[in-house]
Amino acid sequence: MQALALLVLGKDAKALCRFDRMLKLLPADRYALASRAHVLVQLNRVDESVVNLQKLTSIPGSKLQLGTAWFNLAYVLQQIGCHNEASPAFENAVEHCPGMDQAWYGLGMALIRQGRLHEARNALKQATILQPMAPHGWYRLAHVELALGAPEEALRVLDHLRRFEPKVGAQLERYIEQYVPESNSQKIGLMHVNAR
Repeated sequence: MQALALLVLGKDAKALCRFDRMLKLLPADRYALASRAHVLVQLNRVDESVVNLQKLTSIPGSKLQLGTAWFNLAYVLQQIGCHNEASPAFENAVEHCPGMDQAWYGLGMALIRQGRLHEARNALKQATILQPMAPHGWYRLAHVELALGAPEEALRVLDHLRRFEPKVGAQLERYIEQYVPESNSQKIGLMHVNAR
């Protein structure tokens, strides 16, 4: 509890010492490992955080615990630009927790960075199924559809997005207009009129 209080007070270095002491007594303590990884990121010691999170993924636990550990590892890897390493970690996260929409979204983003657009499309579709009111998944899905040469699918995504997030829909519309041929561009206007 003292370590948590130190975190709340912003005393990350002191909290790290507490978590280190906890781990000397209980080397497989999931809470201490996860918290230590968080503190290491705060201290900009990301490589150490990755090692810590890798250890956490190897400790037996529930599906939720393992899915969360894999997700946290994948997220940190993605944030430091290690998309090739993040993808399998996100895949492990969704294997353990198939309902974790953030892991599907993260997987889609990592796959986009690797140029694996068909797989990214599938991951983003799953993210939008699990979280249908989150605009980011829809927005990225439209980008992937355009990149895959499927402007009609991108327009369907745009139409859907306009219904619940008009500002993001307008932003996506401007993006699509740059890449869609004139004949489809007119459809954007027609869809917009029909959406009202």
